[in-house]
Amino acid sequence: MSNNVIDDRATKLGEYIVENKATVRCAAKQFGVSKSTVHKDVSQRLKYIDRGLYRDVKNVLAVNKAQRHIRGGLATKKKYESLK
Repeated sequence: MSNNVIDDRATKLGEYIVENKATVRCAAKQFGVSKSTVHKDVSQRLKYIDRGLYRDVKNVLAVNKAQRHIRGGLATKKKYESLK
């Protein structure tokens, strides 16, 4: 892949994450790439492409990380309620 294609993908992923307050997993599913690719694009490549967007993505991902234990608890609760 050429650098332009990768840079465009990183920018689109970053914009998607910021606009939708999406998780890495959600963005990966939306764009049909792996979570590792999304993470590398937005945490390493985007820094050199668009600093402002990189900061915005970093803030969204920090919020998602802070809330992930809550989401996990809710998912577990839902799982066991459906088994009853």
